[in-house]
Amino acid sequence: MLTLQFIPHLEIEQLSSQERLSKLIKLVKQEKIVLLEGRLKQEEETDLIRKTMEEISGNFKGIELSVIYPDSKSSDFFTKLRQSLLNIILGDRQGMTIIGPASIIKEIRQDPDKIELFAMNKRRK
Repeated sequence: MLTLQFIPHLEIEQLSSQERLSKLIKLVKQEKIVLLEGRLKQEEETDLIRKTMEEISGNFKGIELSVIYPDSKSSDFFTKLRQSLLNIILGDRQGMTIIGPASIIKEIRQDPDKIELFAMNKRRK
């Protein structure tokens, strides 16, 4: 069974970086695909990948990670101003981060209109 778990930003914003990473790795090790509201800080993403690589074993093959971030392609002054104000107000809450076990997620493709997540049933090899 494929399990998606949504984590609102409010649930992790008060946690330290290490607590955030531990929580995310724990969920992924339970073979859940995490839909995190917002995004991690760049350093946290790097640490998550590093920590995950240290924990790879026969049962844990690593993670797949993708960040979806609203990017205004408009050169309109008011659109850029609105986007800047949202960044100041919302900060790391904008966008979405998808993290899942590499044993289940084979590929995540992004384009401006959609996200495609290709998963594999673990029982089939």
